[in-house]
Amino acid sequence: MLPSPLKVHGRDWRRMTQALCLGSFVVFINLYVVQPMLPLLATDLGLSSLQASLSLSVTTLTLALALLVFGPLSDALGRRRLLLWTLAGGVACSGLALLAEGFWSLLAVRALQGFLLGGLPAVAVAYMSDEMEQPALMAAVGLYISANSLGGISGRVAGGVVAEHWGWQMSFAVIGGISLLLLAALWQLLPRQRRFVAQPFHPASMLAGLGRHLRNPRLWPVFLLGGLNFFIFVNLYSYMTFRLSAAPWSLGSQWLGLLFLTYLAGTFGASQSGRLAQRLVRNAAPRH
Repeated sequence: MLPSPLKVHGRDWRRMTQALCLGSFVVFINLYVVQPMLPLLATDLGLSSLQASLSLSVTTLTLALALLVFGPLSDALGRRRLLLWTLAGGVACSGLALLAEGFWSLLAVRALQGFLLGGLPAVAVAYMSDEMEQPALMAAVGLYISANSLGGISGRVAGGVVAEHWGWQMSFAVIGGISLLLLAALWQLLPRQRRFVAQPFHPASMLAGLGRHLRNPRLWPVFLLGGLNFFIFVNLYSYMTFRLSAAPWSLGSQWLGLLFLTYLAGTFGASQSGRLAQRLVRNAAPRH
C-alpha cells in the first residue's frame, strides 16, 4: 500500500517544494544568462545579431526537445534520479562554456546544456503530483513557477553585470559556481520518492501518446497560446538588448540586464496563482 500523499505545509512538503524551487532557479539562471550580453557576444566574436541570438535560441530549443524525452523516461527510471543527474550535467556545461574557444564550440555546449537542463522541468510537476495531495500540489506549483522567473531574472542581471566588468566568459564561471552550491543544497533537501510506481518504457507507446495529444483539437489552442506567447516574450527582450545597446542609448550589458527586473511582476503573479487556484477549487467543490 502506498504512503499517504503529502499535505500542504508539512515538513516533507516544505523540503520538496524548496528543493524543486532551487532546481527551477538553477535551470533558468543558466538558461538566460546570455540574454543581456548578446550584443557583447556579437561584438567580441564578430557575429551578426541573428548568430549571437542562437546562443539563447538553441538552448531553448534543445530544452523543449528534452521535455519530450525525459518525461516518459522518468516514468520508468524514476523522477528523483533523473532530475538530479541531468541538472548536475547542465551545471557542468557552464564550466565547458567557460572553456569554449569560439562561437561554434560555445553553441554546441549551449545546445547540450539546454537538453540536460530540460530534465527538471520535464519531471518536476509529475514528481509533485506523485507525492502531494491536490491542495498541496497547487500551492507548490505556484511557488515553483515563481522560482522560474526569479532564476531568469537573476541569470540576466548577474550575467550582465559580470560580463560588463570581467567579460562574458566570467559570467559562465560565476553562474556555474552559484549553481553548484544550489545543486548541493537541492541534493540534500529533496526527499526520496515514496509513492512512485515504475512503468515499463515503451518508445512506441510514448510516440503514440504524443500523437494522441497532437490530434486533439481541444489542445491546439493551448499549444498555440503558450508557444506564441513564449516566442514573443523571449524574442522581444532579445531585440530590445540590441536596440538599446546601439546609439543613442549605447547601454552596456550591466544596464541591459536590469531590464529584466520587470519580470518581478510575473514572479508575484505566479506565487499568488497557487493560492487563487486553491480558493477557486474550494469554492467550486460540491456542498452536501
